[in-house]
Amino acid sequence: MTKPLMWTTALVIMAVSGSASAQGNSGLGPMPVNLGTAGAFAILSKSGITDVYASAIVGDVGTSPITGAALLLTCGEVTGKLYVVDAAGPLPCAINDATSLDSAVLDMGFAYDDAAGRVFPDFTELGAGEIGGLTLQPGLYKWGTSLLITTDVTLTGGPDDVWILQVAGTLNQANGTRVTLAGGARAKNIFWQVAGAVTLGTTAHFEGIVLGKTMIAANTGASVNGRLLAQTAVTLQMNAVTQPAR
Repeated sequence: MTKPLMWTTALVIMAVSGSASAQGNSGLGPMPVNLGTAGAFAILSKSGITDVYASAIVGDVGTSPITGAALLLTCGEVTGKLYVVDAAGPLPCAINDATSLDSAVLDMGFAYDDAAGRVFPDFTELGAGEIGGLTLQPGLYKWGTSLLITTDVTLTGGPDDVWILQVAGTLNQANGTRVTLAGGARAKNIFWQVAGAVTLGTTAHFEGIVLGKTMIAANTGASVNGRLLAQTAVTLQMNAVTQPAR
């Protein structure tokens, strides 16, 4: 039976807009990014994790394919497990599990590609690349350049709402600034897909999951409620990183 034109047009509008209801998500915004086994890690890196003592990490940490000697966190800094690909990792707590790490790193790459490949953004070039002082509602955001957070920014929405923020350049958060969640928004539903380096300023606070194509650097005293998933290195300086509740 031929469908009425109005019905067909409505479906097209929903598909183009990336409507959550069209995709089966119970909240507003796009479907969340599937992290796969990478979602088990608070910090995951392909080329090492440096650290200025003492950081406090709540969640699992891993690095692959680089040797475990490049994971410089100590056992006492991590409430969770430390995974490495060989026996060179932090002792006595390091777990030698190259197979699981290979899977997690692959899933991290798939998740990055998923986030980067989302189309039909709800917001393009918002704030001309400066979002400090803004309040962001759920949706798909896209910037063709770098992104700055020079003053506090708020993401407001419900507990099932989703944000995907596509950044073609770098992401820089200024010292002492905060990314704040409101209205029940949850860090596990916020995905920052960044092609360039990510820098979190001294004593800044950040919320969400960073899918970084290159380095993620947390400066002295910065805190993160989320995950740092880097396809190169992660650098820490007396930071607190807490994986979000699932």
